Amino acid sequence: MLGVLGGVLGRSRELWRGARPVLQPARASGDRAKGAQDAAVQPADPGYKTFQHDRTPTNFDKKVLVWAGRFKREEDIPKHISSELLEAARSNVRIKVCYIMIALSVLGCLAVIITGKEAAKKDQTLLRMNIEKKAKWRAEAEKEQEAAVGKPQ
Repeated sequence: MLGVLGGVLGRSRELWRGARPVLQPARASGDRAKGAQDAAVQPADPGYKTFQHDRTPTNFDKKVLVWAGRFKREEDIPKHISSELLEAARSNVRIKVCYIMIALSVLGCLAVIITGKEAAKKDQTLLRMNIEKKAKWRAEAEKEQEAAVGKPQ
């Protein structure tokens, strides 16, 4: 039984030895391989040129382009720009905005630390403020109860 199975498997290997997997490209040598690659890279219409200036910038886009440093003034920006140029400028501005937000967060943290330390020196903690507030509410509640008891109906 094992001999028959081994013989079948052995022959099947011989049958599939010359076959290539579907995902592997056929290997060609020399000029044939280079010509095949060039044919795959060339567009269908060799005379076609992509339209590079494909977008009219809005006022906001102009401000982004100036702030990103792509142009000196808004008047220098052409009537049509490429979308790649605008995306690069937007990414640059996004990074600048993130840096500004990081700086503001650090300044805010420092301000909270400084004011917290000053409040701790003056003994103005949240615990003390809550105790004072609750004592005030209790005093007001007692006054209201005394006023309600003292009132005849």
